[in-house]
Amino acid sequence: MSTDAPPDSGQKPSHEEMRAGQVVPLWRRAAAEALGTGMLVAIVVGSGIAAQQLSPRDTGLMLLENSLATALGLSVLIAVFQRLSGAHFNPIVTIADRVLGARRSAAEIAVYIAAQIAGGIGGAVLANAMFEVPTRISTTDRATAGHLLAEVVATAGLIMVIFALVRSGRSSVVAPAVGAHIGAAYWFTSSTSFANPAVTIGRIFTDTFAGIAPTSTLPFLGAQIIGAAIGVALTVLLFPSRKD
Repeated sequence: MSTDAPPDSGQKPSHEEMRAGQVVPLWRRAAAEALGTGMLVAIVVGSGIAAQQLSPRDTGLMLLENSLATALGLSVLIAVFQRLSGAHFNPIVTIADRVLGARRSAAEIAVYIAAQIAGGIGGAVLANAMFEVPTRISTTDRATAGHLLAEVVATAGLIMVIFALVRSGRSSVVAPAVGAHIGAAYWFTSSTSFANPAVTIGRIFTDTFAGIAPTSTLPFLGAQIIGAAIGVALTVLLFPSRKD
C-alpha cells in the first residue's frame, strides 16, 4: 500500500523499481507483491478467526483485536517491501501510482495486479488452514449504502495519505502512517475499511469474521474505485507536482 520515490519528484524515478542502485527484476517485484498481499490477508483473516475464538460474545473486542493486528502487520509489511516493489499490495494503489506519474508499463501494472489478487486469495486460504477452518465462500453480506459510502471515504483517505507523504518527501513514514490510517478506519467507517480490491477478493474465500459475500464484492470494488479517484484528485489539488 505504499510507494517510494525521490522527495521532490512525486513519482517513481524510472521504469523499474530501484534498490541499492540496481534494477529489481519484475518477477522479484511481483513475488514481493504476491507475498506481501498474501501476508496482509492472512493477518486480516487469521486475526479475525482468532478474535472469534477468543472473544465470541464481544463484537467490539473482536474488532479491536482484528484492527490492531492488521494495523501493526500492515506497517511491518510496508517497511519490509517498500524498497523492493513499492509495497503496494493493492491494485488501487498501483493504478493511482501510474496516474500520478510513475513510469510503469501496462504489462507491469497487469503483473502487479495479478500477483496481488493471487496473493490475496492465497492468504485467505492460508489463514483458514492455520486455524483448521474449511475454505468456503463467505456468506457475509456487507453491501449497504452506508458500507459503500464508507469504502469511498476509506479508499480516498488511503490514497491521499500515501501520495501526500510521497510527494512531500516523507516516504520514510508511509509505513506507520498507512497502518495508522487503516487501524483508525476500522473504527470510523461502517465497512471496517477494506479499501483494497485484492484484499476484498481474497476475503471472499473465508466464511469467518473477515469474510465478504461475492454479491457484496462488486459494489465494494466500485466504491473503492470511486474513492481512489477522489483520493487522486485531492492529492493533485493539495500536493501538486511539476508533472500535474
